[in-house]
Formats: sequence, structure tokens, C-alpha cells
Amino acid sequence: MYTEITYTESDHIGTITIDRPDARNALTHTTYGELADAVARTSARCLIVTGADPAFCSGDDVKQVMLAAGSGSRSGERPAPRLTPAAGVLLRSDVPIVAAVNGAAVGWGMELALMADIRVASERARFGELFVKRGLCSDVAGIARLSQLVGREHAADLLLTGRIIDADEARALRLVSEVVPHERLLAAAWD
Repeated sequence: MYTEITYTESDHIGTITIDRPDARNALTHTTYGELADAVARTSARCLIVTGADPAFCSGDDVKQVMLAAGSGSRSGERPAPRLTPAAGVLLRSDVPIVAAVNGAAVGWGMELALMADIRVASERARFGELFVKRGLCSDVAGIARLSQLVGREHAADLLLTGRIIDADEARALRLVSEVVPHERLLAAAWD
């Protein structure tokens, strides 16, 4: 049914895996749509979101975004802040969502982790709000969730510098609830 994610369900727990490892699980329009569809349609009592190794999600597929950028408005007006459709589905879901962060979670990949109710990280996890390095701003939900989790000053540091932090620093900032050995990540998320 899906081409860029996989969805499995066992014992009322659904697992969504972003499955574009050659692109470090970068998101395309298709991936966003499939992710939103899987969350909206699930009959599971809990969802785990992860990425195919070696990354959790490296954000938007820049090649696709660059092609789409040519079709935007050139009026100079800034669009009003809004939720992306995938963010809306994730945030409005009544199913608890656990992010099992197995590697890089940068750009919208970090937003995806932030939108989960619980974040468990492998010791290989890395987090970064890289939007500022491209002259962009993170998703509306990401700004609010990050501030709630780590506090205003730490959120400002991450958002305004684009600095990448490792799993241990993410734990110290309370961005993730647990850091586990890589091979135990899914078991820890399942627990």
C-alpha cells in the first residue's frame, strides 16, 4: 500500500518506518502523504515512528523542494504561519506516538520527533533544527513543542544556531526521555 514508509502492527502497536535509507529518510510529498495517512488510518492503540537505518529522518528531500520552490508566489508577501498537513494529523491524533530516534533527526525530522508524545533515542541519535542555515523557520508546532520541552533559552539556542546535539545532550536537555544502545531501541520504544 505504501512506497516510502512501511507500516506493521502487532499486539495493538503500530510501527511506521520511513523507508528511504539511501536518502537518509528524507521526506518527499509522497512520504508526507503516506505518513499522514498511516497515522490517520491506524487502528493501533499506540504508534512507534522510526526510520530505516542509518537515519531517523534528514528532513525534506532538498532536490524535490528545490523543484517545487519555482512554483511559489513571488509577491514578496510572507505566508501566514500554519501547520503542515502531516503535522496536523500527528498533533491531532488521539493515539500515543513514540519516536524511536535511531540516527539523524534534523530539519523536519526533528519536528517529527518533537511531535511525538515520547522520544526514545539510540546512542547514535543526533538532533538539529537546521532551518536557520537555509534562511527558513521551523514548523509552527516545532517552535512551540521545543520550547515546552527544553525551555525558551535552549530552544532559542537550537533554533537560532542550527547546532546539532547528540543523544546525551538531548537527554540532558529533556528533549528525549531515554537513551539506549542502538540494538535495543525498538524494544525500548515498545516497552
